[in-house]
Amino acid sequence: MAAETQATEGQTTSRGEAPIKPEYVIQREVNKAAATEAAPLAEESKRDTGEKKSGQNKKRAAKNKPKPRQNAVRLCRSVAIGEECPLGAACKSSHDVAAFMEKKEPDLGSQCPIFDEFGKCVFGLRCRYAMAHTTAEFTQVVDDEKVQKAQPNQVLNQMSRDMQIRLRKRLEKFPRTQEFDVQWQAIMKDKDAQAGSANTEESARDAQDDTVKTEQAPKRQRKARGRIDYRGKTYLAPLTTVGNLPFRRVCKGFGVNITCSEMAIAGNIIQGQGSELALLKRHASEDIFGVQLAGNRADIVGKAAEFVSNNCDVDFIDLNMGCPIDMAFNNGGGSALLAHPRKIERIVRTMLAATDCDITVKFRTGISRDVNVAHKLVPQFASWGTALGTLHGRSRQQRYTKVADWDYIGECQNVAETMPLFGGGDVMSWEDYWGHMETQKQCDGIMIGRGALIKPWLFREIEERRVWDISASERLDILRQFTRFGMEHWGTDTQGIANVRRYLLEWQSFLHRYIPAGILEVLPQKINERPPPFVGRNDLETLLSSPLASDWVKISEMLLGPVPDDFTFVPKHKSNSYE
Repeated sequence: MAAETQATEGQTTSRGEAPIKPEYVIQREVNKAAATEAAPLAEESKRDTGEKKSGQNKKRAAKNKPKPRQNAVRLCRSVAIGEECPLGAACKSSHDVAAFMEKKEPDLGSQCPIFDEFGKCVFGLRCRYAMAHTTAEFTQVVDDEKVQKAQPNQVLNQMSRDMQIRLRKRLEKFPRTQEFDVQWQAIMKDKDAQAGSANTEESARDAQDDTVKTEQAPKRQRKARGRIDYRGKTYLAPLTTVGNLPFRRVCKGFGVNITCSEMAIAGNIIQGQGSELALLKRHASEDIFGVQLAGNRADIVGKAAEFVSNNCDVDFIDLNMGCPIDMAFNNGGGSALLAHPRKIERIVRTMLAATDCDITVKFRTGISRDVNVAHKLVPQFASWGTALGTLHGRSRQQRYTKVADWDYIGECQNVAETMPLFGGGDVMSWEDYWGHMETQKQCDGIMIGRGALIKPWLFREIEERRVWDISASERLDILRQFTRFGMEHWGTDTQGIANVRRYLLEWQSFLHRYIPAGILEVLPQKINERPPPFVGRNDLETLLSSPLASDWVKISEMLLGPVPDDFTFVPKHKSNSYE
């Protein structure tokens, strides 16, 4: 937004718009910058398909990919930290420190967050803050006192290269999944077409019990199933791309109880894809943590669940039956499973047979807007032994538009029997949260997604039952903390900084939608109300509220230094939920 734009007086609020105090609202006709910036993207979208795409900018990947720097020298990782390269002459990276330093981009600052936290930096000369821990002779400084105090193994569930190779070569075995699959097929083969389903369920349950008893004990100490009471706990939704580990750490700092990984594709896990295995990582601060799997075949999902249970420190594994995106739906996964209750049963029972941790499910009201099926599935989830169900109060067809149907969530809770049922959708204030939990008594807990992306301090507001009129400087401090967590996670070399910037910008596509509490005429802010163009109470607040990707880049430069001259960014999410 242009800072010089004048606010209007006495402007009425249109339907679907947030009620901002008139002195902060700016005239629409002068808010031309957003329209100018959005025009090329809109034209490209029309050329691609002839119609507007909803939800995501699907052609953005090539635009956001970092451009290779000309004449850049790729320094060997071992040499960068002052060690001898084990590959010697066979190493494909450069060992010429002088040439690397001559071509290296300028440092971004005088303090390295990794060195400050751990006493040494594993990126050495490749670090974009290298001078903070490098002598004039290019040797690395180590702060022995900090090294001794640093807490090791803060990031759990890191898969070794050897494990990845085992998965790729199909050397990893999944005996519990395979045994139960054989038993299930035998049950289905012997079942009479007209027999009641009760005998089938009982036989399947017996087969499951036998599998668990006969299987050899795993190598590591497993957490017992059923030890967690989920009721009344706040739950950060598994969020693709933006629900990364640094973001979850930010939310843990504001008091969220339960966290979950980004959605991981089961087939990619058992094939050993590095990017998918990276989604399994857990920070030590995540005291109740689960991994969410997506897939449409019981044997594949079962194997992935067995692998996670055997090799990762998790409290639960969640089955995704809520993802509405075309890629998952057209492959029979995500919300497409809601049309196949028998397939769901087989997948859930296989996951239960293959693991010892809790199995949870996340699902929607149904596929079509006017055809609800969740109330039929909830009692079955409970009877199969599912530890927790989470119902998003929209259908797949609705995606994230319209309002969530909390009355229907309440109806489903009434048939959930002993299984806790969480609800989700449109919660963005402590009033929303406690209204559903205590006033309407519609659920046993609430999963929060977009509300946490827009205002991660929502969890503190819920705990303290008050609105926090957070200042712009405090909001910037949250972003600064995210970048520090991000550099610890992705690194401080050029590639690591690029990753931190990318995920910061993706998050900013949600963060900018927050309307400061102090400029609202009516509290609380509603997630489906579009803010009219407005100015903040100071220049920083105005900048943080800008819908322009170019302004988001400026924010990233305040935290991570200047971007390359050819840098581009197209956000993944269009935030079409205002429609």
